[in-house]
Amino acid sequence: MKIYFPQWQGAGTGDGIEAGAKTVLEYLNNPAFESIPLSTIPAGAKGVQKHQINNYESITEQLTRFKNRLEQEQPESLQTIGGDCGLEIVPVSYLNKKYPNLGVIWFDAHADINRPCDSSSCNFHGMPLRTLLGEGVPEMNALLSSTIEQHQIHYVGLRDIDATEKIRLDEGNIYHPKKLDIQELISTLSRKRITHLYLHFDFDCLEPTDYDKTDYRVPDGVTIKESVACIEALQSHFTVVGSSVLESTTIQQDELQPITPIIDTLMT
Repeated sequence: MKIYFPQWQGAGTGDGIEAGAKTVLEYLNNPAFESIPLSTIPAGAKGVQKHQINNYESITEQLTRFKNRLEQEQPESLQTIGGDCGLEIVPVSYLNKKYPNLGVIWFDAHADINRPCDSSSCNFHGMPLRTLLGEGVPEMNALLSSTIEQHQIHYVGLRDIDATEKIRLDEGNIYHPKKLDIQELISTLSRKRITHLYLHFDFDCLEPTDYDKTDYRVPDGVTIKESVACIEALQSHFTVVGSSVLESTTIQQDELQPITPIIDTLMT
């Protein structure tokens, strides 16, 4: 199942995220992508914080719509164009219920493993993994089809980590190497007897000199070439049942060109 869900509310004001997702959709030009409508509840500058999460009501309303659609269709696999990283709690928890040995590969400059009470921004796109672990606010648990375990999380490109996130990563022995080593990642997954994967791809994992059309630019990221090589290696060794491309902000097709090899590899 192919999903277009340009959620931006999880990023606070979400500047450029919805428009950026539309640019990716238009590039792919594939009518198979099904659009999940976003909430009309005021958000962004007019949004309301609840449970220490900005735009809480709009986020939960539209994520409920996403979850209900998956439960209705019961797809075996998912490809999602987004949108901010907070949307991932729905597809990851859905696929984790279907494939209990799921490995989650988190291509991202950020850990996205804050609790609301620890977040300086209160933006939900920094909280999805903590929510998926069942350690977020209880009020959001109804959005989860299942919870994941810490050993299922594997980061690629992580380099901007909050102090409280670092504590959680270290205490949980969560895989977060400083540099990408594709063979080591494959060996780690194989040792854990993981056979199915979800590939989350936030474009800010990339080295900004390769691609900088994101809201957060952090130096020393993975290159586009390294990313494609990693994705292809994972696809050849494991069964990829879910993938996403998130948080690109360009509205110009020509500016999207550098990352089209990543989009093509994950979405087609």
